[in-house]
Amino acid sequence: MAGSDVARGVGSPRRVHRKQLLVSLPLNDSPLSRALAARGYSELTPVQSAVVEEAMSGRDLLVSAQTGSGKTVAYGLAMGETLLADGAFAPAGAPLALVVAPTRELALQVERELRWLYAEARGRIVACVGGMDPRAERRQLELGAHIVVGTPGRLRDHIERRALDVSSLKVVVLDEADEMLDLGFRPDLEFILEATPAERRTLLFSATLPADIAAIARKFQRDAARIVTASEGRGHADIEHRAMRVHPREIGHAVINVLRASDPTAAIVFCSTREAVRRLHATLSESGFSAVLISGELGQAERNRALQALRDGRAQVCVATDVAARGIDLPNLGLVIHADLPHDAEILQHRSGRTGRAGRKGISVMLVPPSRRRKAETMMVDAGVTPVWSGPPTAESIRALDQERLFSDPALNEPASEEDLALARTLIARKTPEELAVALARLHRARLPAPEEVSDPGERHGARDSYVARERHGASDRQPRPDTAPAARRAAFGPSAWFRIAIGRKQNAEPRWLLPMICRRGGLTRQDIGSIRIFESESRFEIAAEAAEAFAAIAVRAGKGEAAISACEAPDGRIPVQAEKRAPHAKRSHAAPGAGRPGPRPAARVRDKKEAARAGKRPAR
Repeated sequence: MAGSDVARGVGSPRRVHRKQLLVSLPLNDSPLSRALAARGYSELTPVQSAVVEEAMSGRDLLVSAQTGSGKTVAYGLAMGETLLADGAFAPAGAPLALVVAPTRELALQVERELRWLYAEARGRIVACVGGMDPRAERRQLELGAHIVVGTPGRLRDHIERRALDVSSLKVVVLDEADEMLDLGFRPDLEFILEATPAERRTLLFSATLPADIAAIARKFQRDAARIVTASEGRGHADIEHRAMRVHPREIGHAVINVLRASDPTAAIVFCSTREAVRRLHATLSESGFSAVLISGELGQAERNRALQALRDGRAQVCVATDVAARGIDLPNLGLVIHADLPHDAEILQHRSGRTGRAGRKGISVMLVPPSRRRKAETMMVDAGVTPVWSGPPTAESIRALDQERLFSDPALNEPASEEDLALARTLIARKTPEELAVALARLHRARLPAPEEVSDPGERHGARDSYVARERHGASDRQPRPDTAPAARRAAFGPSAWFRIAIGRKQNAEPRWLLPMICRRGGLTRQDIGSIRIFESESRFEIAAEAAEAFAAIAVRAGKGEAAISACEAPDGRIPVQAEKRAPHAKRSHAAPGAGRPGPRPAARVRDKKEAARAGKRPAR
């Protein structure tokens, strides 16, 4: 195709910021407008409004729009002006429109969006993406399609094999074009565009406009209209950014507390490596969260199952790497947590853009160790966001939130059935109101992951200042902090009872995951648990006397796949400080994603698994 000059369009973009009511737009009373109304739309986002204005009708478009701005519906509407001259499609044959997306997840999400948008127009949408069976895709293409959505490599393969006929295309859309170039798809994009008819309409959507994107626009677009959303360069208007100061070895605990404090319908936690994803996913699962993971080592079917679990509410949290999470669109995602700092401002925007989509509000939380503060601040300035800085949510503040949520729980406020009233009368006859209230509180806590004890490293604590302070007081870097020393208040625990669980060193038992499991099994808080002793085939732990009877009644009933718990005698002799876990005082962090080497572990704890693997033997006792 002959080159075209879009310099005028690129140099003088049309900035849009105003939403418009659905009934005031040119597409009013079309199959697409009725589909939007049925979906609950009363107004369009700024980018959606801009692409359907009469001045843009039939033109090539070069659009800068952030993730979550509603751009999928935007180009769906723009395509409709070209494809639906008669209000509905004719029977499907060779495709009329082609949408190219950088990832499988985004392509499949686009397919789902276009399906409902074009349902009344009887549109047939086919997806062609890597990781799926190409033979099944070819059979679908043989049956005909109005719109084909796919990834660059798979679309090129179908074109080269003549399974995808592009001779009748009227519209080509490049979605997240900057991402496709970053992933090395430029040769595939140019091949696809050169294979399509010269008179087609080209819609190019990109969060940023680097030189490579401008070059593709000049080569393959004709007098393109440039549209820029008002929020470009200022951060996403619907996302609240927060930055939390954390100790590097408390990042895992901080993630748990952020999730507990926010209580989102769905959340995604980003880590920098597959190993960090696996580790944090295990931590969250052991703490009682319904969590899934997505990383490059998973097949497409496994990714789809994980995402579907989030969509239908079977999972609350997804732990993912950057590459694996590109293109994920979850309408109910209210929280993004950066457990590891993003590499740069662009990745920060793409991560954060998983929430705050299509007019919904979202929260992005970055966990920042003191040594990474400067990088985090620079990155957020480059991304155009101004975060609110704070320490992580404390266990005390989360317990206060739990009390407020208990009072608003539907179980306390919905009308009672006759069956409920009959049971209530029986309970009142057998128990005092105070006993019933205590049981209610325990049941409420039992279904929630236990909050973790975390601390705020403060506004500014450089490594040099910490070193000078230690030298001045003659303290070693390995010495526990006074406020977390295991023996700080040894005598304060009081009367207790001991229990055993059939998990020990053979199962790589560690207090950091035994503790939340015990809390969850028995409806306890950390303050109810004293020492934890780990032996070869079992672990023993101490429960405060006032909670022991209720704990025994609940916890000894092991469910399917749960380890058995039973009452036992206290371990002989005085419990050494080095071998105990003091729940309220002796904090131990979950291994932080990407954190450095941990400090020395007590003798009764399992050795570092990596060291054991290098030694070629089972972890030492």
